[in-house]
Amino acid sequence: MKRFWKEAAPVAAEGGWQVALDGRGVKTQGGKPQVVPTRALADALAAEWTGQGEEVDPGAFVMRDMADYAIDVVMADRAAAVAALLPYGDTDTLLYRADPDEALHRRQHAEWEPLVTAAEAQHGVTFIRVSGIIHRAQPDATTAQIRAQLETLDPFTLAALRTLAGISASLIVGLAALAPDADAGALFDTAHLEEAWQAELWGKDAEAEARNAARRAAFETAARFAGLARNA
Repeated sequence: MKRFWKEAAPVAAEGGWQVALDGRGVKTQGGKPQVVPTRALADALAAEWTGQGEEVDPGAFVMRDMADYAIDVVMADRAAAVAALLPYGDTDTLLYRADPDEALHRRQHAEWEPLVTAAEAQHGVTFIRVSGIIHRAQPDATTAQIRAQLETLDPFTLAALRTLAGISASLIVGLAALAPDADAGALFDTAHLEEAWQAELWGKDAEAEARNAARRAAFETAARFAGLARNA
């Protein structure tokens, strides 16, 4: 698709801010006005439009897609959006570790356990750690408390968390990335510890490194999206 606009600019709208392309407000893929809660987020959305060349790259609209998900999906059915996130807690990658006598387990414990214990303290829950790949369900009380915590989040934060948890395969990491002082890059590395371990053992693969860099960028963008959405 060819570029069809000259200027993208944030404008005040009912309920927040909206990007206008040559004066016309952007709509979501579902046809709703794409109104976001803060000027900062609207500025970032406008920058995505401005950064396009003469040929439009749909894959470059990462924040736009998250805003659309927040408006079209989360606002329409918050309960379903929350329910879709809960499995990332039940199969959280930080809870599934190598056997205790393996060197990988020691590294997992050193890097993962501080995040897990911090999440337990913050959310008032207990997580079951598992050695191996056989699934073990988390306690019902833990799932219920995490659900309650997720239900307090606004639609734009939930949209960001969907990307964060999906890329990291970890609700613990995703929630940690929402903190205002979070180091998203370090959290991404922590979640992908096993991939780094394999690369150290067998060497790096150029294609895998490229995919990893793209996923890191998407993870960091989602964390930034969440911060911009609350930066009134």
